[in-house]
Amino acid sequence: MAFSKNDMESIISASHGDPFGVLGPHRTKKGFVIRAFLPGAKEAFVILGRERLRMKMLHAEGFFECPLEKEPSPYMLETPGGVRFNDPYSFPPLLTDYDLYLMGEGTHYKNYEKLGSHARESGGIKGVHFAVWAPNARRVSVVGDFNGWDGRRHPMRKHHGAGIWEIFIPGIGEGAIYKYEILSSHLALKTDPYGFYSEIRPDTASIVWDIGKHQWQDGDWMKRRQKKNWLGSPMAIYEVHLGSWMRVPEEGNRVPSYRELSESLIPYVKEMGYTHIELLPVTEHPLDESWGYQTIGYFSLTSRFGRPEDFMHFVDSCHQSGIGVIVDWVPAHFPKDAHGLAFFDGTFLYEHEDPRQREHMDWGTLIFNYGRAEVANFLLTSALFWLEKYHIDGLRVDAVASMLYLDYSRVPGEWMPNIYGGNENLEALAFIKRFNELCHERHPGVLTIAEESTAWPMVSRPTYVGGLGFSLKWNMGWMHDVLLYFSKEPVHRKYHQNNLTFGLLYAFNENFVLVLSHDEVVHGKRSILDKMPGDLWQKFANMRLLYGYMYAHPGKKMLFMGGEFGQWVEWDSGSSLQWHLLEYGPHGSLQRYVRDLNSLLKSEPCLYELDFDWRGFQWIDFSDSDSCVASFIRKSNDPVDFLVFVFNLTPVPRYDYIVGVPKKLVYREIMNSDSEIYGGSNMGNGGWAVAEDLPYSGMPYSLHLTLPPLAMLVFKPQGG
Repeated sequence: MAFSKNDMESIISASHGDPFGVLGPHRTKKGFVIRAFLPGAKEAFVILGRERLRMKMLHAEGFFECPLEKEPSPYMLETPGGVRFNDPYSFPPLLTDYDLYLMGEGTHYKNYEKLGSHARESGGIKGVHFAVWAPNARRVSVVGDFNGWDGRRHPMRKHHGAGIWEIFIPGIGEGAIYKYEILSSHLALKTDPYGFYSEIRPDTASIVWDIGKHQWQDGDWMKRRQKKNWLGSPMAIYEVHLGSWMRVPEEGNRVPSYRELSESLIPYVKEMGYTHIELLPVTEHPLDESWGYQTIGYFSLTSRFGRPEDFMHFVDSCHQSGIGVIVDWVPAHFPKDAHGLAFFDGTFLYEHEDPRQREHMDWGTLIFNYGRAEVANFLLTSALFWLEKYHIDGLRVDAVASMLYLDYSRVPGEWMPNIYGGNENLEALAFIKRFNELCHERHPGVLTIAEESTAWPMVSRPTYVGGLGFSLKWNMGWMHDVLLYFSKEPVHRKYHQNNLTFGLLYAFNENFVLVLSHDEVVHGKRSILDKMPGDLWQKFANMRLLYGYMYAHPGKKMLFMGGEFGQWVEWDSGSSLQWHLLEYGPHGSLQRYVRDLNSLLKSEPCLYELDFDWRGFQWIDFSDSDSCVASFIRKSNDPVDFLVFVFNLTPVPRYDYIVGVPKKLVYREIMNSDSEIYGGSNMGNGGWAVAEDLPYSGMPYSLHLTLPPLAMLVFKPQGG
């Protein structure tokens, strides 16, 4: 390409779209020339072996060239003070045509290894390779602490067909702080969409980081996971917000580090008997109050609690303790922050151009354009990245309902029907299905979980039978109904029996997780304990009864932190849980009760083997609404293995209450939520009940029981 004065002036003004066509070594009619733009330099030299060749200044701003008779071998540049460095514009592109093709097609599922920043070597020279997708930008530069944040110093090479810019900058390495300066209709500084690590808020730059440092010790766990059937296994999930689980008040209420949490949170979860930890998003986000759900860095671990290798240590420690790790992942929307994905290259790149599909008005966030191959590839690769690089065991996808419907939270005129005239978002549907297929295909044994609040069918059914492909679905309807029921004064509950039992009408339509999540203890909804009616004793009894019903009901279990010991106040993400409450008897007793529920869940196959099969559940009696008593049976694959559950949902003891049972056996009372060790009144049946030849409730035999107030009783047949 012929060099012109306009080229030089465009380089100096940082507006040239092809800096590699001007700078670096180039063939000329007379041989070769090396050009360099070194802002502020008054002289410069080319170092060729032992030769030191003075460069000619073509412009006072620092534009130089040096003619050569033959093609230069590897060379260096020198500026005043004897500072020598390799010329970034002497290195060839490192992205291959095949990489670019797959990225454009949207099928490069490890493009995080190519895009973003990577410390590596080129031609035996150490440096960092940067690459970013910005197809509509006029110019993209890497700026950072290594070049004075000057966009004139390192403008990038553009691959026009793919819209990807790249540059190899020698002499820098891990820890370099950087952003992309993008020139379009305006000038913007952007965090790296594929960056692995970021500055601590309020700073927003990306940091070059090697995420291969940690030496994993969880090989046995990972091998077992490949063959694990979690749908037929016990699952009790402890939902955690890392920033508020247990702060360090002695040091200014600071948040704990990932490594500190490895020493405190993991032993606690193990002692409590949970099988999984579910973390609110650990992807980088600027606003603490978003709890991570307004993600900026889809590949960047939040720096609030430490470095990538620290979090890997945390996950590794979980696995070595037999605990799975689920993280919340948010492909439904992203924030408008100027340093993020919004209007990334001066156009609507990651978000929809059509305003009817662009924004979530309720949340003030933007919606991904799932129909664009590169955008879908970005999100799919992000999901696989967390499973691959951080050994995550499951992804809980937030706000799935908002992805499925074009008219989600929109009035007529604010949305556009799909090509068939419906309100389904066909592009998002295709993305969701592909997400699930890739996760299960490439990482057998991982879980994908949908937070989906509508009646969309077959959310947790395989894509090959027409489902969305998720492993599990949050049961939002159950959560709403049972909390409504338990918030009622017991005297009124007989009018709301349907809220307690309705969930069984659809319990086996999906693979459900029964959740009492963070969403239910914020924004004026009160803590779970504070929702319970009655005096102090009744509140705790009701809470034990609620948890007992949850663990007895078909479905996997999830409880938000603090609920296990009876947090009094609403969850506050800016402070610790109320751990001091454990100094008071009722809270410690409730904590013990939840621990024992987890133990019961893991020890009784009938509580998990057929969670999603109607054969695993049988009502005994759900019609005694006047007494507010309900009873049912849970069954396992073994026909002789079952448990009988009886719930007295009022504070009135019931004496000589008859409950039908299927076999004439002795039934051992293996759990009583009214036991004094749980803070109850210690009423019960002396640990045993014997079936009589009295048919009742459609059963051939029956038990005569004493039902404690506001209590759950669990009976296990003895002898088969």
